[in-house]
Amino acid sequence: MSAVATLDKAARNAWSLFVGDGVEPYSATPSTVIWDEPHRELRRYDTDAPRGSAVLLVPPLAAPATCFDLRPGQSVVQHLQSSGRTPYVIDYGTITWEDRTLGFEEWIDDIIPNAIRKVSEDNGGEPVDVVAWCLGGTMTLLSAAAHDDLPIRSIVTVATPLDYSKLPSVAAYRVLSRVTGGIEGTMFNRLFGGIPAPVVQASFRATALEREIKRPWFIARNLHDTEAMARMESIERFMGQMPGYPGRLYGQLWGRIMLANDLAKGRLQLGDRTIEFANVTVPVLALAGTTDAITTQASARHALDILTGAPSVQFEAVPGSHLGVLAGPGAKDTTWPHIDRFLAA
Repeated sequence: MSAVATLDKAARNAWSLFVGDGVEPYSATPSTVIWDEPHRELRRYDTDAPRGSAVLLVPPLAAPATCFDLRPGQSVVQHLQSSGRTPYVIDYGTITWEDRTLGFEEWIDDIIPNAIRKVSEDNGGEPVDVVAWCLGGTMTLLSAAAHDDLPIRSIVTVATPLDYSKLPSVAAYRVLSRVTGGIEGTMFNRLFGGIPAPVVQASFRATALEREIKRPWFIARNLHDTEAMARMESIERFMGQMPGYPGRLYGQLWGRIMLANDLAKGRLQLGDRTIEFANVTVPVLALAGTTDAITTQASARHALDILTGAPSVQFEAVPGSHLGVLAGPGAKDTTWPHIDRFLAA
């Protein structure tokens, strides 16, 4: 490309990025809403092709459902469609002060189980494959363990931590809590009725601090590269849409999962109730990113130790960061083929 052409493209991208509607304005894959209640919007992604086997996509809390449909070439949704499957997604929407009393029970006894049932009903009663990211994987496994009648065929977890002692980002809090009793986590949570969206967004950015520091240089060096700018823009858009955590749920996450490390022991204690991972009775594939700063391979690999009732549990480490392992530009050659082979088997 000539110097003049490079400068022209850089100028066009700069205008689109800083003044216009963006280098690549977001265009969601067409979908149909089949269930619409607060924190329970279930959508089916439709194509002109005959329907294939159903796959429910489950996002974590504090992340938008667009994680599965970032942009062309980085869309789990479009990949599943191209492989002959029918994807669905459950979208929790925004979390506000009014939602501060919602806990894990809301998701593992209601939102996720009912989404699975409705997807199955929408497909003639056929069992459903579930693909979940991060905490969405935890909540899916807990839902399957708590409700053995769910029409689930298999579960894929992507970047789902199950042993929080293996997470460097949590280790310091666990040590500090031995002195403070963990008040540093609960005080902020009670004050704001949860973890507000700006705090969640800032925390996610902090996990990739080097990227944030180098962002201006990256833009200057790649302004002529429309694809690079579109990828960067999609990540910025994703982070800007992150909702918060409801207060009660974050209290459970902090106390039982982060500090007590319940999941590593193969269970979750919720009041007088104990949910055992040994009660998961469907095949599971656990995937982890080799450069993930949030979920380490060791934490995700713990699925092999605690899912003792599953007929098969597979673990695969693949290249990628926390979001990149799910929907990075290389996921189509690394993560997605593992999911394809697992679902086909």
